[in-house]
Amino acid sequence: MKRVVVTGLGMINSLGLDKESAFSAIIEGKCGIKTIESFDTQGQSVSIAGEITDFDSSMVLDGKEAKKADRFIQLGLKAAAEAIEDAKLPENVDRERFGVASASGIGGLPNIEKNAVVSNTRGARRISPFFIPSSLVNMLGGFVSIYQNLKGPNLSSVTACAAGTHAIGEAAKSIMVGTADKMLVVGAESAICPVGVGGFAAMKALSTRNDDPQTSSRPFDANRDGFVMGEGAGALVLESYDDAVARGATIYGEIVGFGESGDANHITTPTMDGPLRAMKAAYKMAGEPTIDYINAHGTSTPVNDKNETAAIKELLGGKENCPPVSSIKGQVGHCLGAAGAIEAVVSLMAMRDGVLPPTINYETPDENCDLDYVTEGARKAEINVAMSNSFGFGGTNGVVIFKKI
Repeated sequence: MKRVVVTGLGMINSLGLDKESAFSAIIEGKCGIKTIESFDTQGQSVSIAGEITDFDSSMVLDGKEAKKADRFIQLGLKAAAEAIEDAKLPENVDRERFGVASASGIGGLPNIEKNAVVSNTRGARRISPFFIPSSLVNMLGGFVSIYQNLKGPNLSSVTACAAGTHAIGEAAKSIMVGTADKMLVVGAESAICPVGVGGFAAMKALSTRNDDPQTSSRPFDANRDGFVMGEGAGALVLESYDDAVARGATIYGEIVGFGESGDANHITTPTMDGPLRAMKAAYKMAGEPTIDYINAHGTSTPVNDKNETAAIKELLGGKENCPPVSSIKGQVGHCLGAAGAIEAVVSLMAMRDGVLPPTINYETPDENCDLDYVTEGARKAEINVAMSNSFGFGGTNGVVIFKKI
């Protein structure tokens, strides 16, 4: 099968509108979590999130077209355009062999909420004709394929918080088996709305540190009390190694392993076994290399952080064999279906720059979370192999391993 490499990256989150500014802020240990501004949170038990407050739809669409695309699609278009530009593709690229693998956990939830209210208060005839096409998860890939003129496979992963990582795996498979020469992976999410925040809060999944947003998300800390919602998008251009080398492309890294598994246990409570099996599959496929860095799922929830730590130790044969591990969710929040794509971009940029992203807000050690979580700020390090983990509701797990070339 063909080797697959990453030649273009794009990213937008609450710390930056492009990959370089967002990554720099992450390395500096900044936090994009603050009090929600997009809607009135009165009556909500949670009023904080990793919102993007300086993005405008006109950056990617004109006024009329913007009405046809929910915000998650708009964010995805922004990241996709950056990744395509970053890849410096030739003008004669075969568009019929260039596909899209998109990902989102929830899709157009704000539009669903808005049109439900319209239907209930003003009648079904007042529902927007753009409601359905602006809300469907796969319309992210649809819009991206149209605006980038990509006519190859158009795939979509809707696997909760593992979606972005699963999309990377699906795109890589398409190139490996020859159904595409190049693939654009785009993971995007924007579900910070009354129903979104209220729904996760009702599950007791969210942090309630409303009075101190900057320290609300604290992965692996003993006093963590839940995740904080974030929004954003990540994009990666994948192509065969031979094609990338032939055109002299900049290669961020090679996808040497990916793994997928199901917990078959509970709709919202994760196990240690499911994530471990996904990690084992990716690790075996990669040839069991020495891993220099793990970008953890690290949600800041009591169960996930404990289970992920245990799984990492089990995978690598004990704490003494584990590399540095960090989670950026303390800085940008949990971007749900976009998290895997964003964190893959961060992992590859960390590999490029030789720096370990920090885990912020770690203050009180937890005996069940006893690895090196890079808690004293970013750290210089040679990263030749990086693993990125993503686990979602429903017990769906995805892991990807990148190697420097």
